[in-house]
Amino acid sequence: MNTDQYIEVFLDESREHLQAINDNLLKLEKQPTEIDIVQEIFRSAHTLKGMSATMGFEDIASLTHQMENVLDKIRHLELTVSTEVIDITFAAVGALEEMVGEIGAGNDGKKDVTELVSSLKQLETGNYTPEKAAQPSEAVATNSTTLALDQYQSTVIAQAMENGYHAYQVTVQLNDDCILKGPRAYMVFDKLDGLGDVIKTDPEVEDIEEGNFEQSFSLLFLTEETADAVKQAIESVSEINQVTVTDFSFEKKEESKADTVSKTDQAEKEAKATTSDKPKQSKTIRVNIERIDSLMNLFEEVIIDRSRLEDLSQKYKDQEFTETVENLARVTEDMQGLMLAMRMVPVEQVFNRFPRMVRDLSKDLQKKISLEIIGSETELDRTVIDEIGDPLVHLIRNSLDHGIESPEKRRQAGKPEEGRIVLQAYHSGNHVFIDIEDDGAGINREKVEAKAIENGLISVENSKQLTDEEVYHLIFASGFSTADQISDISGRGVGLDVVKNKIESLGGSIIVTSYPGKGSKFSIQLPLTLSILSTLLVKVQQETFAVPLSSIIETVALNDQDIKYVHGQKVMDFRGHIVPLVSLNTVYGVTDEDVSSNSAVIIQKGDKRTGLLVDSFIGQREVVLKSLGNYLKNVFAISGATILGNGEVCLIVDPNALVK
Repeated sequence: MNTDQYIEVFLDESREHLQAINDNLLKLEKQPTEIDIVQEIFRSAHTLKGMSATMGFEDIASLTHQMENVLDKIRHLELTVSTEVIDITFAAVGALEEMVGEIGAGNDGKKDVTELVSSLKQLETGNYTPEKAAQPSEAVATNSTTLALDQYQSTVIAQAMENGYHAYQVTVQLNDDCILKGPRAYMVFDKLDGLGDVIKTDPEVEDIEEGNFEQSFSLLFLTEETADAVKQAIESVSEINQVTVTDFSFEKKEESKADTVSKTDQAEKEAKATTSDKPKQSKTIRVNIERIDSLMNLFEEVIIDRSRLEDLSQKYKDQEFTETVENLARVTEDMQGLMLAMRMVPVEQVFNRFPRMVRDLSKDLQKKISLEIIGSETELDRTVIDEIGDPLVHLIRNSLDHGIESPEKRRQAGKPEEGRIVLQAYHSGNHVFIDIEDDGAGINREKVEAKAIENGLISVENSKQLTDEEVYHLIFASGFSTADQISDISGRGVGLDVVKNKIESLGGSIIVTSYPGKGSKFSIQLPLTLSILSTLLVKVQQETFAVPLSSIIETVALNDQDIKYVHGQKVMDFRGHIVPLVSLNTVYGVTDEDVSSNSAVIIQKGDKRTGLLVDSFIGQREVVLKSLGNYLKNVFAISGATILGNGEVCLIVDPNALVK
């Protein structure tokens, strides 16, 4: 079967299942007795195994199969969740992510997973030690695992043993060079068919017959024959390396009445989880992002034409024409909302990789660090989401390595041993802000200054005139690093210039604030890159500007006596708060004259407010945001331009740049 046409679907679903496993493993580490979480992990691993086997990726299938065995032991309360279980399972997930990544890059996705499979097998059998994990397990096949039975199977075996039957646990080990494992296993079952009944297999019969197992499988067999007769029958099949037949000790499975009741309750709980919590059938389809981009470009033209029709309807005053245009406006507004929603993706898709990263690096650095994520539901354009991941990884690793101190140093400074990193996303106007804040040692100004002077970035005289924020921004210079020793965790001598360049290429910016001894904060401002915005059109002399409605609190008509001066700066009293006033005429140099404007647009960024002085308000209008292009990059307080219905070009104000 040609599977090339399904590869994109396989990659998308594999990444989703691996992320679900990651998230649930972190939960399981904190709630090791919560079987429902194990059930979720098991479902994801089982689905991934089936998909990879169908697509022919055997290494992924074999590793996920062995993960299933361990998870099955946990959910049947035969294995306790421990640090070793979590660590090895995370290592297996890491290997799976690497293989899926290789497949996405066009490779075959093969990887030597022998050591991981061996470690998982040892966990399954209860024989795991770090020393054994480094070696392939030869004794796993001979040390057969006791098969878990349900109530019905236990009853059948008990009655058969009372009637003189023998219950044997059989483990069959195939040769390492055996290729057709499924047919060989079928021949084993065929030999046993005339001797007795197979009650239970590990893995399931379907998996064994399809060859979805390692070189060995186990089964529980009821027969009147002796163990030697069963062993000889199986050994008559070629390509069998070893056969182990042991008496199944039913006493090991007997439990007290209380244990039986608790297990029955657990079984009912699992059954209920698999039925009531069964995922609903998906009603989504996957669409190439390029198609959505093309659709959005076409719709932008519709919006421009709609604005033109609205102007014409006001000009000709025809009732039917006006009603038709109003209906068109309502329909296109609904279409606009849907299309923007199609492009918007929660930043959770980027954030959800960080809890595991922080966990692993904390152990490597021997630090205690917790990660708090706020605002993961904040939505951002898909194109920005795809690019922002690497800069955030670098900044968080930097906070882990350089920001948060060791437990000993934190104790000496009177801080809790556990450091804290807060990752927060929120909207402000037509931008999204992502903050990475830690409660570490902060940035040492003197150390940064000394390094900058050493690298020739500033002179000794200049350093004394720089503000703290300007000094902290020097860490983004190429090759800049204050680390006494280069590590693999962050920096690696590269510095944060790569982060700054990437964010600026997305039309964003980054601000650093730090408080020595208390921590530091990196605040990233990113454009929503929404193609269509709701704006208020305002007039400044003969020029028209568009101010995004999402930043506007209120519009105010001022009298001359309402405008005050503080240190030469125009301000106004807005509901008991002093708000600075900024003239758009002065900011954009519309005229050389200082013309007084008594209309103000109150805008807000976070908890800061500013009033924009304009000549008049035109009204609300949906506009299409167009980039100014490569020749007009980084124009102050302008996020783009649009074409109005009358053909006039209108600049779109960036309110965040004007808030003082």
